[in-house]
Amino acid sequence: MARGSRAGSAMALLGIGLAAAPAPAFAGAWTLDAGTGQAAVIATASTSTMAFDGARGLASTPRYDKFELDGLIEYGAADWLTLMALPQFQHIDIGSPTDAQRTGIGYTEFGARARLYNATDWVVSVQTTLRLPGTAQTGNPAAIGYTDAQADVRGLVGRSFTLGPWPAYFNMEVAQRFRTEGAPDEFHADVTLGVRPSPRWTLLAQSFNVVSEGAGSWGFPSYDYYKLQLSAVYALTPAMSLQLGGFTAYTGRNALQENGVVFGAWFKF
Repeated sequence: MARGSRAGSAMALLGIGLAAAPAPAFAGAWTLDAGTGQAAVIATASTSTMAFDGARGLASTPRYDKFELDGLIEYGAADWLTLMALPQFQHIDIGSPTDAQRTGIGYTEFGARARLYNATDWVVSVQTTLRLPGTAQTGNPAAIGYTDAQADVRGLVGRSFTLGPWPAYFNMEVAQRFRTEGAPDEFHADVTLGVRPSPRWTLLAQSFNVVSEGAGSWGFPSYDYYKLQLSAVYALTPAMSLQLGGFTAYTGRNALQENGVVFGAWFKF
């Protein structure tokens, strides 16, 4: 498909492919102890038949189904420095009249998180990652928004506290994401509240917020979207936990109104 056709598809689909499913809070502002690590496998399935238009109203759109399998490997190179790698497998299926599919490698992310400040209850870190696409199929509508290399630079702040009788923590991340191939750069703000009502259970409320910095070229519109995710994590053993939850895009502009479920398995080593 020519660049002009790709532009038309991007506009017609109202940013389909740009509104990626929210990723779980793989780690927060905290870094791992030197010589320790964690790994996770996160499965996310979402669907949408509606999209937010330029006035934030809802309009019907071709059915958009997405399944993503995200991996995570983090390792404490030093007490203040955590290295990370995040591979991804992805399947996207868009219904009639678009009728497009893509199955294959999604983004693969490499980076590090460095702790700048650590007190009894507070931690402040910076994190930088490089996101490499798994496809160059710019003519496939199911790949729109997933073919560009990206760089993500973020600041993270975490605080541990008690909520009544329960241990709890708060994590906030503010990021600048630099994109290529015509997609606009993005501002990200992600917030997590975690509460531990029992030694084995942790309840998570998370907000994922993305605002494009203007419109891009090749037909990419300006857009924003805001997602809420609720989940529970159960510790099977001190080294293994399971996560189950759901999320929804509750408002946005030129973006999908997605709803989905997430299941994760976490391992410490």
